[in-house]
Amino acid sequence: MEGHIPIMKLLVIFISCLWVPMEVIGKTRNAAAPARPKVVNVGALFTLNSAIGRSAKPAIIAAVDDINSDSSILRGTKLNLILQDTNCSGFLGTVEAMQLIDRDVIAAIGPQSSGIAHVISHVVSELHVPLLSFGATDPTLSALQYPYFVRTTASDYFQMYAVANLVEYFGWREVVAIFVDDHYGRNGISILGDALAKNRAKISYKAAFAPGATASDIESLLVGVNLMESRVFVIHVNPDSGLEVFSIAKRLGMMDSGCVWIATDWLPCVLDSSDTVIPNTMDLIQGVIALRHHTPDSDIKKKFTSRWRNLKDKETPKFNSYALYSYDSVWLLARALDAFFDDGGTVTFSNDPRLHDSNGTSLKLSALRIFDEGPKLLQKLVATNFTGLTGPIQFDSEKNLIRPAYDVLNIGGTSLRLLGYWSNYSGLSTVAPEILYTKPPNTSTSNQHLYGVIWPGETTTKPRGWVFPNNGKPLQIAVPYRVTYAEIVSKDKGPLGTKGYCIDIFEAAIGLLPYPVPHKYILYGDGRRNPSYNNIVNDVVQSKYDAAVGDITITTNRTRIVDFTQPYMESGLVVVASVKEIKSSPWSFLKPFTWQMWCLTVVFFVFVGAVVWILEHRTNHEFRGSPRQQLITMFWREHCKHPGTFGAHLVAVCGVNY
Repeated sequence: MEGHIPIMKLLVIFISCLWVPMEVIGKTRNAAAPARPKVVNVGALFTLNSAIGRSAKPAIIAAVDDINSDSSILRGTKLNLILQDTNCSGFLGTVEAMQLIDRDVIAAIGPQSSGIAHVISHVVSELHVPLLSFGATDPTLSALQYPYFVRTTASDYFQMYAVANLVEYFGWREVVAIFVDDHYGRNGISILGDALAKNRAKISYKAAFAPGATASDIESLLVGVNLMESRVFVIHVNPDSGLEVFSIAKRLGMMDSGCVWIATDWLPCVLDSSDTVIPNTMDLIQGVIALRHHTPDSDIKKKFTSRWRNLKDKETPKFNSYALYSYDSVWLLARALDAFFDDGGTVTFSNDPRLHDSNGTSLKLSALRIFDEGPKLLQKLVATNFTGLTGPIQFDSEKNLIRPAYDVLNIGGTSLRLLGYWSNYSGLSTVAPEILYTKPPNTSTSNQHLYGVIWPGETTTKPRGWVFPNNGKPLQIAVPYRVTYAEIVSKDKGPLGTKGYCIDIFEAAIGLLPYPVPHKYILYGDGRRNPSYNNIVNDVVQSKYDAAVGDITITTNRTRIVDFTQPYMESGLVVVASVKEIKSSPWSFLKPFTWQMWCLTVVFFVFVGAVVWILEHRTNHEFRGSPRQQLITMFWREHCKHPGTFGAHLVAVCGVNY
């Protein structure tokens, strides 16, 4: 037994040594992962009494309740939601944002206004507080300028390219943009201009009205728009004022057949939030094409739809797409916070030495404190990847949500008809984007498809997109009043007042244009003699006429002062003669010359031979011998050896090429 005692002592000592490191390791782990706070403040900043706010508010509250009731999300930490109302005012929204950040929030949900987002983004970037906006779609809110601005919805950059694809799909070349003159409207239309330019189209007129414009201001604006030739209108306004534009346009006759209206996502936002569709409202927007954020019909979205009627603080019986984006924004923050705490993040604030109250002011700017680990939380936010109500929530390198897509809708009767979808992956298609994502991308023009559209005026015929304005002046076309060759141009008793080959060509060219060109033919001349074409050209130069149509010869002097089309008929001197069939004769070679010309040719033939004999007789042995031999050499062998001699003399005599 004594021999075993040392062994037992050694075992006890070994276990004691092993226990100490394990205890130290446990203490080290606890130090690396500090205790999570019981409550963190989260702000929400948007206009509560608005089409977007009335849907976003209950969705945000529901998301906070769902997260706080699920212990597996933040594991002991609760979200304390602080709501601030911006009252649809840039100034009040900025003040409310400052008050919100003063309450030590770690992140803010909102705002919906792009103008307020521009101002607040400067503040949150300074204080390192992430701003998750579900409604600010201004494309210029870039991640480079505002690093703490995280857009949790699709940017209008993609929506404007969807509008440009629609314009290209239907073959229009010019549009009129009607928009609210703020960051949201102005910057969105600017992107639309760039997108149209890539498809060789353009914005022919920009009609902007101030935020909060009165009905009389909008009517004055639309009266000017109604004078434009283009009848393709793109309307990009706020949800709370957009229907007023359609009401005035209806009264001005701008919703009739031949007009095209394309509305951005604000219109479905208004219609989706209404429980019952007001017939008068639907009558205003018949035939309008609208875009709406596309969200897949997933199971979690269907569950949220069924829960909507039982949500608290609900002011609308239905919700729009911004409710889904605001709900996902809260869940995005919760998942990022969970990863933030797992990585040892702490919620601490410190004073900014650059913010101090000077000159005795009472603004108390020093109360605004910096979120110390805001950069770390921002990194977790943009790296979060999950599937929400709106589909995959994942950001690209520019902090834009991946896979932006829109529903293309057509308003007909009392409902919204689905024409198809648009995505930056495959363009316009009648197949849902989530199905196309499983296939290779294909944005070629031949693969762009939509269902049939019912246009304003209850017609299925595609409008040309261009009409002649009521106050416009038709082109004055001068036409020579010819006396001879009436087949070219001549007077006619028909509606055109003139007819002829040139008129037919001009009318055919006008018919090929994608827009109408009103014109009026004016006969030039008295009808008793052909007019001076130089005078016609000079009158066009002096703007007495807009153009001239006829058999006007293109000369150098005329091209210096006017532009001509490419000639469609050759001019020149021609001889028309009857053809008589005669039998061929072996002496037909004598017909080109007269008998006098043949005699002159023989004389020169003899003369050249004699001159050559005189020059060659003394030195050339071939020119000697009997007279017969010398004659053969002089007239036959010499011209055979030098055949060009005979032709040269022909040229000298009659100037022809031999």
